[in-house]
Amino acid sequence: MVVLEAKSLRKAEVPLSLIENPSPGNIQSTRLALHVNEDGCSCFVYIASGCHLYKLQVMMDDWFVSEGKDSLLIPEQTPVMDSSMLNRCPHRSEVQSIALAETDSSGYMALGSVDSYGHLIVSKLDTSGKDVDRLTYSVLPQDCGVGEGSWSGLCFSPSQWSMAAVARSFSKSIDVYDQDIHLRSLRTLWYPSSLNFIQNLSPVNGGPNMLAVTEGCQLTIWDLRIKENGGCLHRICGSVGDILYAVCSSSTGNIAVAGADRTVTIYDPRRWSALSRWVHCSKYEITGLSFSSVDSNYIYVQGVDYEVFCGQWRESSKVFAFRGDSNWLGFSKCSNRDVLGGWSDSGSIFVADVVAKENEISALKGLVN
Repeated sequence: MVVLEAKSLRKAEVPLSLIENPSPGNIQSTRLALHVNEDGCSCFVYIASGCHLYKLQVMMDDWFVSEGKDSLLIPEQTPVMDSSMLNRCPHRSEVQSIALAETDSSGYMALGSVDSYGHLIVSKLDTSGKDVDRLTYSVLPQDCGVGEGSWSGLCFSPSQWSMAAVARSFSKSIDVYDQDIHLRSLRTLWYPSSLNFIQNLSPVNGGPNMLAVTEGCQLTIWDLRIKENGGCLHRICGSVGDILYAVCSSSTGNIAVAGADRTVTIYDPRRWSALSRWVHCSKYEITGLSFSSVDSNYIYVQGVDYEVFCGQWRESSKVFAFRGDSNWLGFSKCSNRDVLGGWSDSGSIFVADVVAKENEISALKGLVN
């Protein structure tokens, strides 16, 4: 099994001239997305505050990490190389979630954002960080944003970047779009709190047409191709009264959920049974999850107590951890490599680069040879 280690942990400060007082957001830390440059020397961190989106470039080329008390990683202070507000149409209410997706065109990516009323805006950006006006479209919610604003979530399909799903908490609805075309609406029983397209399922099992959603204490699986039960394929109920706040899927198709019960549960979508339960792995509620891109036996867990840790979910053991300096406003992992980014209420940006240990890489190369 591959062994992961932290290559570096950086801490940068958002310039006060860019954002002086960040908007509060919600308990879900879904207002950050990041993209690593092709040379791996720096990354672009996108954050949302109020009605606007901002971009920061952070250096990450050196190999340096130190440990403190209880083996917590100590971040190294680094300056922000560049920062700016994105030149795009602003939202009319507070942005709740942002997401990045790789496009079919080489050298470009899609940046999507959704506000508290479900208004979706997607822009096509240059991966070099240039804010180019290539393709921008916006989609209003089906009810035109009537009612009270609430948390809204956004995710892109990993195999079809033009397909996006938008969850609206108070409306108990999920809208699926192909660019600016509305495909269908899904109605949840409880307030949705997280959503994710299920990866790496065979076409027989649905593939990109399968959507995992947490609502209340339930994990629900939706098939966008069926009409029966409103598209709901399966429901799995967790601990009654403990809200689930996070869901993610691995490259092997496994689904992880976590929330107020401080327990990470891994499900096998082929049998709808629990493969593993990492009980009380966090001190407080868990609001963020992401499987490792290097080895899906590892998972990254983010809680409301500022802590982020990496662990092996089969053995229920932590590998390393670090802490922010205040509440997380945004937290995310790069889609194709193990680079984590976090944005705290104090204005700090944390970037962690995680790799496989050198001796493990050498051993794997020897097996290939």
